[in-house]
Amino acid sequence: MNRAKVAASDHRNSHHWSLATTENTSRHASTSERVPGRPVASADHGAAIDSFSVKILVTGGAGFIGSNFVRRTLEDAYPGLEGAEVVVYDALTYSGNPANLASVAGSSRFTFVQADIRDAGALDDVLPGIDAVVHFAAESHVDRSVRDSGIFVETNVLGTQRLLDASLRAGIERFVHVSTDEVYGSIAEGSWDETRALEPNSPYSASKAGSDLLARSYFRTHGMNLSITRCSNNYGPYHFPEKVIPLFVTNLIDGLHVPLYGTGENIRDWLHVDDHTRGIAMVLTRGRAGETYNIGGGTELTNRELTEKLLDATGRDWSYVDKVDDRKGHDLRYSVDIGKIQSELGYAPLVPFDRGLADVVQWYRDNRSWWEPLKARAAL
Repeated sequence: MNRAKVAASDHRNSHHWSLATTENTSRHASTSERVPGRPVASADHGAAIDSFSVKILVTGGAGFIGSNFVRRTLEDAYPGLEGAEVVVYDALTYSGNPANLASVAGSSRFTFVQADIRDAGALDDVLPGIDAVVHFAAESHVDRSVRDSGIFVETNVLGTQRLLDASLRAGIERFVHVSTDEVYGSIAEGSWDETRALEPNSPYSASKAGSDLLARSYFRTHGMNLSITRCSNNYGPYHFPEKVIPLFVTNLIDGLHVPLYGTGENIRDWLHVDDHTRGIAMVLTRGRAGETYNIGGGTELTNRELTEKLLDATGRDWSYVDKVDDRKGHDLRYSVDIGKIQSELGYAPLVPFDRGLADVVQWYRDNRSWWEPLKARAAL
């Protein structure tokens, strides 16, 4: 495979990424050149012959949020991405699961590559021919970062740097870096907007803040057509059962106890994964280069309130809850202001929390064969 360096396009003056035209794409300035996408006529999605598809590399595409983006993209759920081809690039660490992609694995528009974002050679092999990168791949469990931060720095910081460099070499036209509201730190009242200084308090959030700053620097230094998203706490199907909602639901279904940190007064904003990935698609297709967009769900709950809802949903009572010592450096409250993505791109969360939570609880009841082996393997 040819790994020769390719000059990156300069997108300093590109505010939007056009999927179906050559506007704002310096690499395809002439109509005689290939536009950013290929004409397609595929029976499995019914696209017209004169439509165009882009080819998207999705890092971490076998994980919880990444796989949701992949499934919805291949279902043509996102305006502007109809007919898109998707290449999932995933190292399949403990939380990556090919079963998350089973429903789309047979699509002619789907390709899977098992590789690590820290592997520059593997990136150089896969990126030629890719139009856009959506970067989900990350180590993301705060408790694990408290115990050992090394892999978080290696994956989230070094891995992101190698992906950005490889994207420059390949002349990638569009890059979306997916991040978290945790980079802002804790907020007592009000909500963060995107201008808030980064004050991360855990090794996980510090590593994500580092990756955010690297991503921003590639826009400023290299003119990369790049945007950043920062989401609140996600929930939904296919969520690895070490996180609070799937852990509590699966334990309570089986009549096991659940651990509640400290007083349970820590507050999080909950965002359904479908709303999150729809927001990411909006940023990918219409977001401004160099900009950051918060994506939130609009439902703030204390951990105690969340636990109460999960107990009610599973028919258990407070005797199944064990109070445990609080996590080190546990942020009290996260809350994001989503005014920017609402006003610029028309985003709004569509899944009401109570309905979404009920659906998730039922999904775990119906899909024991998916989560039970994961819990056993991870000794949860």
